[in-house]
Amino acid sequence: MWSGRRWVPVWRGAAYLLGSLLSGVATVLALPLLCHPALARRWADRHRDRAGRLLGTPVAARPVPGRRGWTDPATGRDLLWLPVNAVTGVALGLPALLCVGNVVVAVIATPLWWAFRPADRPRLFIDVPVTGWPTALTLGPLQIVLLGAVAYLGAGPLARAHARICLAVLSYSTAEQLADRVAVLTRTRAEVLDAHGAELRRIERDLHDGTQARLVSIAMRLAVARQAFSDEPRDEQFVAGLLRDAHLGIEEAMTELREVIRTVYPPILADRGLSGALSALTTRCGVPTRLHIGDLDRVPPAVEAVVYFAVAESLTNVVRHSRASTATVGVSRAGDRLSVVITDDGTGGADDQLGTGLAGIRRRVLALDGTVDVDSPAGGPTTITVELPCGS
Repeated sequence: MWSGRRWVPVWRGAAYLLGSLLSGVATVLALPLLCHPALARRWADRHRDRAGRLLGTPVAARPVPGRRGWTDPATGRDLLWLPVNAVTGVALGLPALLCVGNVVVAVIATPLWWAFRPADRPRLFIDVPVTGWPTALTLGPLQIVLLGAVAYLGAGPLARAHARICLAVLSYSTAEQLADRVAVLTRTRAEVLDAHGAELRRIERDLHDGTQARLVSIAMRLAVARQAFSDEPRDEQFVAGLLRDAHLGIEEAMTELREVIRTVYPPILADRGLSGALSALTTRCGVPTRLHIGDLDRVPPAVEAVVYFAVAESLTNVVRHSRASTATVGVSRAGDRLSVVITDDGTGGADDQLGTGLAGIRRRVLALDGTVDVDSPAGGPTTITVELPCGS
């Protein structure tokens, strides 16, 4: 049986239907609990992924990843799926259960009918008792063959029907995906503009309050030293002290300038490239970190900077908050998508709603039309996945 673009064995269709039956019954029993938006979303996403795998159909990611709860426009679909799943799961799963159950009965009844008491002996074809070897050896195989044929012909279509109903209820139209994408880009554009303005103000403040103040102080010391040189008699010890202070001030000003430049575009990226910069980050990390980098080809500078800052911020969080013993950074490229995966074996519980670090990563990534996924259950491990477009 063909399902979408791939061959689906009979056992897989039957297993899908039996799983749908269990899911439908569980939905009925846990309906009040599943009506919570977060639980309904997880329940619906599980079924979407399951249906997509059966049909061999790529399932689009949930639009507007930053929204949660009742404000998520997909919540209505998730809640609608609960009664639909209860009805279709039970209705389409029961035939599979009857086929599988009666095949099991036939398999048991054929060789082992004599082990049961006469009153408890299984029946074939619903109501034919197995009273001897002739009945067991004729009706048993016949029931297995007939029900196997029914399963072969019906399991695939019924499973595909359930999967198509699932995707019809839970999938998003092109117009909805486009509208949600526009909403995401509008929001992230505003956030990026705000962040850009804040960054410019920070740079101006750092230069004004730090570097500029040091340069003014240096200029005053040099002016005093120049005046002292022109005086008679010359106080060489005093002049030497002024020049020493000016030299130290210049070194401190250069250090501050390097720090400001590093926050704009890390010089190590220009000097050593993305691989070298990430290698330096993982080497300096306070937690033992393994780095795996695939063949990245040419990566745009803007993407390199976002990847660098994302890895740097993630490893900083690992050191400060995770209590992890090891971490891993993996960077790979597939076509025009660059993927970065940062994992650690810490205590988990990372949430971009509770701090600025992960929120900053998400803001930078969304500005380049990328995606961020944070999987950090309580107790760990934590996995942060960043995907960015980087050209073909």
